[in-house]
Amino acid sequence: MTISLLAYLLIPLFSAVLIQFVSRNKENLADIIGNITLFAGLLNISYLIFNPVNFKLSFSNIAQDGFTLLMIFMIYLVAFSVSLFSTGFLTKEKNRHHFHSLILVSVSAMCGIVTAGDFFTLYIFVEALAVASFALIAFDDNEKGIEAAIKYFLLTFPASIFILLGMAILLFTTSTFNFAGLQNIVAGGYLSSPIMSGVILILLGFLIKSGVFPFHTWVLDAYQGAYSPVSAFLAGTITKIAGVYAVIKIAMIFKFFDLKLYKISETLMFIGAASILFGAIAAMRQKDFKRMLAYSSISQIGYIIIACGLATPLAILGAIFHMFNHAAFKTVLFLNGASLEKSLNTTNMEKMGGLEHSMPWTSWSSVIALMSTAGIPPLSGFWSKLLIIVALWEGGAKGYSVTAIGAGIITLAYFMVMQRKVFFGKITDAAKKAEEMPALMLAPVMILCAVIIMSGILFPYCYNYLIETITRTIL
Repeated sequence: MTISLLAYLLIPLFSAVLIQFVSRNKENLADIIGNITLFAGLLNISYLIFNPVNFKLSFSNIAQDGFTLLMIFMIYLVAFSVSLFSTGFLTKEKNRHHFHSLILVSVSAMCGIVTAGDFFTLYIFVEALAVASFALIAFDDNEKGIEAAIKYFLLTFPASIFILLGMAILLFTTSTFNFAGLQNIVAGGYLSSPIMSGVILILLGFLIKSGVFPFHTWVLDAYQGAYSPVSAFLAGTITKIAGVYAVIKIAMIFKFFDLKLYKISETLMFIGAASILFGAIAAMRQKDFKRMLAYSSISQIGYIIIACGLATPLAILGAIFHMFNHAAFKTVLFLNGASLEKSLNTTNMEKMGGLEHSMPWTSWSSVIALMSTAGIPPLSGFWSKLLIIVALWEGGAKGYSVTAIGAGIITLAYFMVMQRKVFFGKITDAAKKAEEMPALMLAPVMILCAVIIMSGILFPYCYNYLIETITRTIL
């Protein structure tokens, strides 16, 4: 990792320590330090990527790895949104300094993951993130949160064992964990059975941490049992960086389909398709808002995994863009779920209805996020799904391409049902007493909605960025 990118890791870590010393008796200082640190980082990475010179040159002048830069932007965007939202949500809490410190430590660990140049460094930061995530899930200190945290630890612990075993095999067979070194071995055209055994074990570990079907059970309890802003953070970025990012990275290095590693390719594509369908169908049967979003997350991650199975350049670009889009629209939905829970004191959709009148901003921002999730043009989710579907079709996986389209229709159907139940249905007694959230809590949701809309409208620029800054690392 370069010195400039190292700052995105070290500064949040310094702020996390600082908060513990200066804000124990002044909780507002934790809010101020946490939000300023994340906002400053977000502004900095935004300028690094989106300054006018880069647009003028179609991003061809960016020297750093575009995948890494996009992931850092995503991490800071989601973390700042959750932190700012939590400043209003945690008004009665006495331990906000712990919450903001854990958010900042998580940001530091995630930046360490995406700037790592080898599997060993990546693994160390993944485990650091797991510890911070465990503490965040249990932050509310209630029975559900503690139970969810224990399940998260127990069910993802085997993943760490698989990753360690895989790395040990790689070390003995190739003498390197380094991504560049492994790419050189791949370029040689011969991958021995021990090397592939190590890769498969590492891949299995990160699939478990991604929460895809059939390794999804911990996702449901963690998302539903965690403190509501923490659920948004988990769904928006932690799960993506702790698991999905590594799966994409492995696909970029080993190019399963191009190297005729068809069994691995087909297995990944099958897992992705199964996750897409399972998550979409299961979401239709849910009555709890957060649990429905958890199943929806499983389905949307399936699109990324199926693209990784194909691992052509277009499929990888689609997976990366969908990972970013999923972080944006899923964070909006989970933050809005937190707003509903705070206003109505429930996440049961059967007890909601007609909230468009009392919570119009929450209602219509949910519509934007839901439409993007379902792949409705011109929102960003449409374009990333289109890239994946076209890549599958061109790669000869037409059946999987049709599956992805069909699941999109199911997604639209259950979200329309949810929207009618929660926001546009008959007004319930609870809805009559509900109140819209304050501007401080609505601001991050509006920022993310703007990102969803602008990423869709300005898709040609987004595609240029992906092509110019990421394709060269794939090829």
